[in-house]
Amino acid sequence: MTFDVPSIPPALKIATALMAGLALSLPATTMAAAKKKGTAPAAAEAPDLVTYGQRDDLMRFADEVAARHGLDPAWTRDTLARARFVPQVVRYIMPPPAGTAKNWALYRSRFVEPLRVRAGSAFWKANEAWLRLAEERYGVPPEVVVGIVGVESIYGQQMGNFRVLDALTTLGFDFPVGRKDRSAFFRDELESYLLLARREGVEPLAMKGSYAGAIGLPQFMPSSIHRYGVDFDGDGRIDLQTNSADAIGSVAHYLAQFGWQPGLPTHFPVAAPVDSSDRAALLGPDIVPLFSPQEFTERGARLDDAALALPGKLALVELQNGDAAPSYVAGTTNFYAITRYNWSSYYALAVIELGQAVKRAR
Repeated sequence: MTFDVPSIPPALKIATALMAGLALSLPATTMAAAKKKGTAPAAAEAPDLVTYGQRDDLMRFADEVAARHGLDPAWTRDTLARARFVPQVVRYIMPPPAGTAKNWALYRSRFVEPLRVRAGSAFWKANEAWLRLAEERYGVPPEVVVGIVGVESIYGQQMGNFRVLDALTTLGFDFPVGRKDRSAFFRDELESYLLLARREGVEPLAMKGSYAGAIGLPQFMPSSIHRYGVDFDGDGRIDLQTNSADAIGSVAHYLAQFGWQPGLPTHFPVAAPVDSSDRAALLGPDIVPLFSPQEFTERGARLDDAALALPGKLALVELQNGDAAPSYVAGTTNFYAITRYNWSSYYALAVIELGQAVKRAR
């Protein structure tokens, strides 16, 4: 899954315009440490090949991780010393320029498009038995799992080309200024990644992922692989990069752990209240479903009969469309569960609509 603070788009590609003019120099601490070890090339040569080497804070971290988990400190030190600072990672983690308008229609068009629909149909056909088993075991329908894998990686076509070790070390030890500091989060993920590499017998420098360190077809962060990854085909290991069965089972397990309710729709159509104060009251909790259908109608929202019969709670979800009027849906707890994968209502609805498009195409 893709790291989101609070909502980084799940696509692996970043718009060229976002990258323009964002060249950054190497952090002074990184460059100084690299020069001390004689590993720093000229900036014009290969700035993203500068290794961290024996940088003090990184080596202290290596020793702490080894002590906490009974690992060989020489291994943790040697592994982290070979990590590289990657300037592109620093650029990609930055938020879009201030004033950039959200646009649901444009966002949707990136994901609900012919390439992904065709690839999704092929993925569904090749993995129908695993998708059916995931629904039986976790209650998550195939189209939701297919939608997530399609949005995250186009069914394995775009899983990221950054060394996971490099991405997590860069963000854990040289997180850029200009946005909320999440270096502690990425250090925790780096620790989880080292444990994952040891557990699965993987060379830590070999695994590739997104700029934020997300891995495999479903783009799980390392800690999520530990918590929610499943060996769905029973071959003795969890492989989210090449094993579709494990990816499908892990996605369904993740959603089930975050409250997915079998048989419950993800959302209903809704006409938002005309009165601005009523609309603001329903939008207050954001995407958290806290209002009954009756409370929706009392606030002036209009729901269809299916939504009115719902025994559970709803959230009024607003999706902006640039200069055009916003779109609204009434999200259920299942809509909210999808947002726990990526904390964005735009992401959740794109997943749902891509999955539905693939289902129709079949």
